[in-house]
Amino acid sequence: MLAKVSEWTKRLMSLVAILAVCGIVVSSVSLQHHYATSKTAYCDIGETFNCDIVNRSEYSRIFGIPVALIGMLGYAALAGLATVYRERPETPTMLFGAASAGLAFALYLTYIEGHVLGVWCILCLSSLALIAAATILAAVIWWMNRRPSRDY
Repeated sequence: MLAKVSEWTKRLMSLVAILAVCGIVVSSVSLQHHYATSKTAYCDIGETFNCDIVNRSEYSRIFGIPVALIGMLGYAALAGLATVYRERPETPTMLFGAASAGLAFALYLTYIEGHVLGVWCILCLSSLALIAAATILAAVIWWMNRRPSRDY
């Protein structure tokens, strides 16, 4: 059953979709660096920032699947929920849950960067910012749509 979606919800979902597409782009660049054999000039900024170290570390794969590919799939799921499935009444809850899971995963990876590897990846930090913003918007969407009255 499809629900009537308010204009505010549509606008916020469009913003989530835009953030998700940006996340797909960042994750795809990261995936390309994961498989690349040459060094990356733009992300090797001294000892503090180095995407190559992060993207080629033992933490860059889970069960043999590159973390960047998992990110691409997660962002694609968010984009799908925010566009194709936006009219479904359960979408705000699913969107908030999926974005929150993505944020938790990104925070875990950020912890690995800072406390285990001791080096930061600009692409990873960009992805963290994108998923954090998407999660905040998803929380607002969920909050607005959890109440019976939708005058937003």
